[in-house]
Amino acid sequence: MLRIAICDDEEKQLHQTAALVNAYFQSRPGISGQVETFTSGAALVARAEDISGFDLYVLDILMPGMSGIETGRRLRALGGSGEILYLTSSNDFAADSYDIRAFFYLLKPVEESKLFRVLDEAVEKLARRRNSSIVVTTADGPRRIPLERLLYVERVGRCARYFCTDGIVDSLTIRTSFRATAAPLLADRRFCLCGASFVLNYQHVTGVKGQQALLDNGQIIPLPRTAATEFKRVWGRYWLEEHSQ
Repeated sequence: MLRIAICDDEEKQLHQTAALVNAYFQSRPGISGQVETFTSGAALVARAEDISGFDLYVLDILMPGMSGIETGRRLRALGGSGEILYLTSSNDFAADSYDIRAFFYLLKPVEESKLFRVLDEAVEKLARRRNSSIVVTTADGPRRIPLERLLYVERVGRCARYFCTDGIVDSLTIRTSFRATAAPLLADRRFCLCGASFVLNYQHVTGVKGQQALLDNGQIIPLPRTAATEFKRVWGRYWLEEHSQ
């Protein structure tokens, strides 16, 4: 089941959007969803933090107090990977929505058919993410890690340490090169080998400052001096392609 959060300070618009989203689920028998509504960004962020995030956020941009853009920034800072869809009466915030890594940006009034197409694309993208995972052999047995929860992997001693949004997983002793161990990750375009013993997930990188990668959980990861420029270029291209899909 998908968890959808809708936030708009205008209650009439909020109820109209919620009705459209519920109609979408009724028209797609194979997809189930639960919708929660909020009239302020602050209330939404507090709820998202409490339940470890929603799958999809449908946000108005022009709201008093915390705007939709600022709400998006706060949601990204929580470290969740939910998709963000902006609905707004102004076309002035497209660049800001790109910075938040929004999935889509629609102008009000929203046509049902167009919203349904965007929701189809969001659901497909979320399904791909949920189905992507790796299995790591640990001292306690095999552990499946969804790739969307994986921040980065580092070789520590003779094991590979997987840093996830919900904890840390250590593999058993690796008996091949780190690159070979990381090969299943590197086959996914979200991941990049940085140096000889470090793999980063572009999905959780919010920016690159000098020789540092800034992660959405607040961590700062140093990059090899010779790799920082190329990493920034490829990371930027990754998000450009993600935004255009």
